[in-house]
Amino acid sequence: MASGIVIIHEFTGGTEDQYNAVIAAVHPADGNLPPGQSFHLAGPTADGWMVVADHETLESWETFRDGTLIPAMEAGIEGGFETMPSERIFDVHHQHP
Repeated sequence: MASGIVIIHEFTGGTEDQYNAVIAAVHPADGNLPPGQSFHLAGPTADGWMVVADHETLESWETFRDGTLIPAMEAGIEGGFETMPSERIFDVHHQHP
């Protein structure tokens, strides 16, 4: 039985500054995570920037994606990523504390 989903976004050529601009635009201003998100990790890769997030349900991810993330990115976030990322999603079946 799954206990959440993990979303992996890879932004080829992405930078920390672009990531910071996007987070400032789409995450709650009080520093909390969006509703339904239990963790968020991000960092540089050999070819850009990666973001890994866990959501309690597919529905909570879709609500954030469709209601906040995609509209903001399509409208353009000053200094943010210029293209949509590649995306992978998987169900969490085991998690160590």
